[in-house]
Amino acid sequence: MKPIRLFLSIPLMGLLFSSLACQALRGSSTPEPGDVLFQDNFADPDSGWNRIATMQGETDYADGVYRIFVNEPNLDIWSMPGKDFQDVRVEVDALKVGGERDNRFGIICRATRPDSFYTFIISSDGYYGIGKIKGQDYTLIENDSLQPSEAILKGAALNHLRADCIGDTLTFYVNGEKLAQVRDAEFPRGDVGLIAGTYQNAGTDIRFDNFIVFAP
Repeated sequence: MKPIRLFLSIPLMGLLFSSLACQALRGSSTPEPGDVLFQDNFADPDSGWNRIATMQGETDYADGVYRIFVNEPNLDIWSMPGKDFQDVRVEVDALKVGGERDNRFGIICRATRPDSFYTFIISSDGYYGIGKIKGQDYTLIENDSLQPSEAILKGAALNHLRADCIGDTLTFYVNGEKLAQVRDAEFPRGDVGLIAGTYQNAGTDIRFDNFIVFAP
C-alpha cells in the first residue's frame, strides 16, 4: 500500500480552473446509454480548456494533446471544460512524459465547485485510488492509502483510464480492468476534467488525449 500523501496548498486556485458555470446541456431529451455527451481530442486549442502558464505549472494544448505540467512539490493542478453532467462514464488516454514515477494523475467528475469533486488517479509507479477534493482537503474514499495494481503500466507508458460516476457509485477502470468501486453521495453532478500532481519532487508532465464523456 502507498500512503496517499495528498496535501493541497494550492496558491494558484482561481488561475488554473476553468470557470464552473454549470450550464445545462443543450436539448431536453434524455441521452441514450452510450451516447457521447462530450468529447475532445485536443486538436482545437479553443475548445475550452485552460491555457495558463505560471512558475508553478502549466495547462495547455500541445501538439494535438492536452498537457498538465506541475513544477512544484506537493501540488495538484487540474482543468475543466465548463460542463455539467449527472451520471457519466469518462474515458481518457494518459501518458507520462516527464518527472518522477512517484506522481499522480487522472480524471475528475462531478465538480460542484472549482475545488470540490471526485478524482480517479493512478501513479507511474503502479498505484491507484478514488478520492475526493473538498476545499483544501483531499481524502481517499473507503481506503487509507493508494493500492497497487499490475493493470497499470509503469513509467513513461500510455494508460487508458475510465471513471464511472453513476448515482452514488464510483467505479474506476484502468486499461480495461476494474480496479475499484466505492460509494459516496456528496456530489450529485457537476463538471468533468483532468488532474495531475506531485509529491516531494517537482516536474510531473502528463499528456492527455481522446477525452470522451458517455451517458452510462
